[in-house]
Amino acid sequence: MQSSAQPLVNRAIEVWLTSADQHWLLQRQADMPALADTAAGGSVIHIDDNQLFQPIEGFGFSLTGGSALLIRRLPQDQRLALLHELFSLDGDGIGVSVLRLTIGASDLSERSFSYDDLPAGASDVSLAHFDLAAGDADVIPTVLEILAINPTIRIIAAPWSAPVWMKTNSSFVGGELRPACYPVYARYLATYLKAMRAHGIVVHAITPQNEPLNHKNDPSMVMPAAAQAEFIGQHLGPVLHDAGLGDVAILCWDHNCDVIDYSLTVLADVDAHRYVSGSAWHLYGGDIAALSEVHRAYPDKKIYFTEQWVGSDGEFGGDLMWHVRHVLIGALRNWSRIVLEWNLAADPGCCPHTPGGEARCVGALTIDGGPVNGNQVSRNVAYYIIAHAARWLRPGSVRIASSDDALPNVACMTADGSIVVIVLNDGDLAQIARIRHRHSEAVVHLPPRSVATCILAGSPGAERTLPA
Repeated sequence: MQSSAQPLVNRAIEVWLTSADQHWLLQRQADMPALADTAAGGSVIHIDDNQLFQPIEGFGFSLTGGSALLIRRLPQDQRLALLHELFSLDGDGIGVSVLRLTIGASDLSERSFSYDDLPAGASDVSLAHFDLAAGDADVIPTVLEILAINPTIRIIAAPWSAPVWMKTNSSFVGGELRPACYPVYARYLATYLKAMRAHGIVVHAITPQNEPLNHKNDPSMVMPAAAQAEFIGQHLGPVLHDAGLGDVAILCWDHNCDVIDYSLTVLADVDAHRYVSGSAWHLYGGDIAALSEVHRAYPDKKIYFTEQWVGSDGEFGGDLMWHVRHVLIGALRNWSRIVLEWNLAADPGCCPHTPGGEARCVGALTIDGGPVNGNQVSRNVAYYIIAHAARWLRPGSVRIASSDDALPNVACMTADGSIVVIVLNDGDLAQIARIRHRHSEAVVHLPPRSVATCILAGSPGAERTLPA
């Protein structure tokens, strides 16, 4: 780290700010004053780009069936302009680089469904009735429009439930996958991946079950750790390999940070370990430091943060402070390669959702297609949380060391040698952050309860080959 005894040169810095009171919403700040014009003091953040941690794969949201429906209802010109804003870097684009899809319905679909629904008592072990168009018809057209804007976007997919004829309770809510149906469910997931590829959509990673210990959601399915290990190691992994889909990463868990042993159990299974690329996490319970505990146990396995919702009972400022500290900065400092907020879009009533699904989920966007405010799009707190990272921390960046004994922060180096620091002031007083890198210092003024993305441009020839 930089010694305070060494002479410091003022460093040019670009700062983009969002504040809890919404006075600033991802707005670029005026050039910071030189050292001679800035009072002494403030919190020093030391940057050390000789210490490299995990590569960054990207940031984004889930394109649920409900969010795709609302986006597709927009007039074409408005829809395409919105998708460019979300998924490109042109103009004011925020450059979302990862998209999460649901395999079948989630609770933010209009109804629960799978791709192989049958009359009660029937089964389809040959998957002859598999139908990718069984529900959420707006997802594929929306993804294709996104791919036309950003062909390199990474896609992760997760099921909320298997078809009910494969389950112990023959219901979309709760129940477990019948062991006799492990082989056919593995083929069901492989069939989904192939059907998506037939549409030109490559899914890069899947989890076998979203929130496998959640038995109440509509839809949902319980999958204990031992069952998931067996399913991956003896069925899903071999089936994907034999189907030519071995390039699709399999992620275990996909649930909260309060149950660490689940992912450790799956990763410890000899058969599952061969096929599992890493683990996926949410933060509706537990501490984000759980990610580091799993990384220490299995440093060769990847960590992904795949979901965090914003509820309608929250408020912009409090949600901004909590999510930036725990989800954005917290997940990155604890080895996550991606950070995803949950639903991309909802209407003003937090719809659509299934009859038994979560009724309080605010989207990153609110799309009001009603008769009074027809086709009005509002940007909510999750939009700004992700935008603060996605626009500058492009895939191929890498996290680097930064001291965090003063202000919460995370630092990364981009492929062109630039240093990007996301720093949070969640206190009620203004703060000065002094970002020190080698023999230079940049000064950042942080209003009360604000988050800043700070970019220190790389010098010519600063490009580096970063770890994959």
